[in-house]
Amino acid sequence: MGVVDIQGKLKLAIGSMKDHASIGKALMNHHQYNGFTSINIAVLRATGHDNGTIDDKYMHEILFLVSNSPNSIPFLAERISCRLAKTKDSLVALKTLVLIHRLLRGGNRSFEKELCKAHVSGHLQISTRPCFTKNGYDRSLGFLQKYASYIEERMSWLINQAGKLEPAIVSKGLEFRSYDEKSIDMVFRTLPKCQVLIDKVLEFSSNDMLGSDHSLVAQVAMSNTLRESFQVYVTFSEGIAALVNMLFDLTPSARGLACEILKKASLQSQRLHDLYASCKKIVRNKSLDYPFVQLISMDHIIALDQYGSPKVQPLASQSHVSLSRRMGISNPPQISNQFKGSSPEREKKEEKIEINLSPPTTHFSWTLETKISKVWVLFEDEPTNESQV
Repeated sequence: MGVVDIQGKLKLAIGSMKDHASIGKALMNHHQYNGFTSINIAVLRATGHDNGTIDDKYMHEILFLVSNSPNSIPFLAERISCRLAKTKDSLVALKTLVLIHRLLRGGNRSFEKELCKAHVSGHLQISTRPCFTKNGYDRSLGFLQKYASYIEERMSWLINQAGKLEPAIVSKGLEFRSYDEKSIDMVFRTLPKCQVLIDKVLEFSSNDMLGSDHSLVAQVAMSNTLRESFQVYVTFSEGIAALVNMLFDLTPSARGLACEILKKASLQSQRLHDLYASCKKIVRNKSLDYPFVQLISMDHIIALDQYGSPKVQPLASQSHVSLSRRMGISNPPQISNQFKGSSPEREKKEEKIEINLSPPTTHFSWTLETKISKVWVLFEDEPTNESQV
């Protein structure tokens, strides 16, 4: 035990020296940073080599400094990318990813959009490389790479005014000409996006956290990820209900695509149920409110597919509501039968409903603010003292 303690203290001391050297270098080269030296130093301090999690004061300091310098977003993104690319320490890399994640959650909506824009433009690059220690392969690398993959996908999501996650790019925005159009957007755009993000969450496993050399920071990272997955699962469930309700009103080709979405959802629901069950045992965060994951039976999906075939179409149109109840989907949103038919009135309605999945041009605007937004600014994802290791 004595040898292990000495090695740990030596590593901590060397890391502290590296942090002081990086901060000193930033102070000496302040003329190169266009007056943004304080932002660079705050990033270095937030992602230090110490064993603790990110101090909230550095998070608030970064948000405050950036709110008073709107043009500093690309600089902030570049310094974070530089920190992530140059470090050979897996703890620093993990802290940098947590910093990115919490900046996405802690700022106002304008800041969030600008940070996503910086990622699209290449100023913010989220990439990790293998970390090696004197003892060989770093056990934290598996968790690190999966967390980076999740953050990469998370950059295409934003927090709306209600404080809930939604895809950053939607085909129609928040304005819909009819409820049917909104349902189509939910089923064929939002639901697949939910499935992609859920896949990133499902890449994690209990062994990743248990095998990490930095379990405390990994706990914070996983708590952030789980909390967001709970919100995405709610949207996922709403999308499944809308899909089942409209399934028999779709054209054969669209129905085939819908069934493929349902088959994937069936597998995801089972895996998500198992992941949440394991995380309840290993993630020490009492504030996490796990949702009840409703399992989707593959037998029910096959039955839906068969009921939708031309031979049994009349029976399907009468039975899809009862079948959706058998699947356990309660109160699916009701929609009118406007997707098929040859009557003149329906043809006019069909002309108004366009399934346009091409993303619109999004313009990011910046609002100068000196106060931090109240949306998710309280970092309640941190484990409490009694729940920390």
